[in-house]
Amino acid sequence: MPVPSVSFEFFPPKSLEGSFRLWDCVNTLAPLDPSFVSVTYGAGGTTRKLTHEAVGTIHRTSGLNVAAHLTCVDATRSETLEIANGYADEGVTDIVALRGDAPKGSDKFTPHPDGFASSIELIEALSDNGKFNIRVGAYPEKHPEAADQAADIAFLKRKIDAGATSAITQFFFEADAFFRFRDACAKAGIDAPIIPGILPIENWNGTRKFAAQCGTHIPQVIEDAFYHATRDGTTELLATAIATELCDELLQGGVDHLHFYTLNRPELTRDVCHALGVTPKVRLQNVA
Repeated sequence: MPVPSVSFEFFPPKSLEGSFRLWDCVNTLAPLDPSFVSVTYGAGGTTRKLTHEAVGTIHRTSGLNVAAHLTCVDATRSETLEIANGYADEGVTDIVALRGDAPKGSDKFTPHPDGFASSIELIEALSDNGKFNIRVGAYPEKHPEAADQAADIAFLKRKIDAGATSAITQFFFEADAFFRFRDACAKAGIDAPIIPGILPIENWNGTRKFAAQCGTHIPQVIEDAFYHATRDGTTELLATAIATELCDELLQGGVDHLHFYTLNRPELTRDVCHALGVTPKVRLQNVA
């Protein structure tokens, strides 16, 4: 079985301790030679400045290809495009273009009066700019706000048609969910790569809450396994096994790239990658 290419998602630090954790995560995973790494925005755009700083620092110091998350939340069109052009000026030309979550305290996304009303408008503007490789989000088990999966896939096609070159999925725990989604996308005429997003389970209770928020189904067998593993103190071993098995099923089904949501805790992701044959490589950096 071929060794997959990989990519990793980080989030920007909000404290000195968080900064050390992020750089430890980057240093631990960089030797695995990822195709790219991405840096998220906080809900409601709350970490916009921190994201920009983290993207620039990782780009300058690690030699990694960095993809910056960019959302439509709480900013005018000109402000959003100014951020994007700032990235391009720093040599960062990969963007993960998202609508973004509602600000804390709001129950739905409301566009800024002078902002982008949807991710499609943002993608079109970035595409017209001509500087960027644009990635977007996708939902194997339907976006919580979508009427049904057919509507969700139709919206994804509009994002691809607007200029996106690939999609990264929300995390899921059943390979068949991804395969059904991939086949439905192909049937709808989507030919851009769809990259499965993998979440190694660092915190079981936190993962359950996150899954409920984004509509990810947790199979009963995983629920039962974590009940027993929590009692026995073997959750880390179980999490590694579950993520590795899921990735192996995806690779056997023709997937050649895996995107890992690290939560800035690299050990489980590193161990899963090693199990899949993704091992450290010697990386040469240009030192200014």
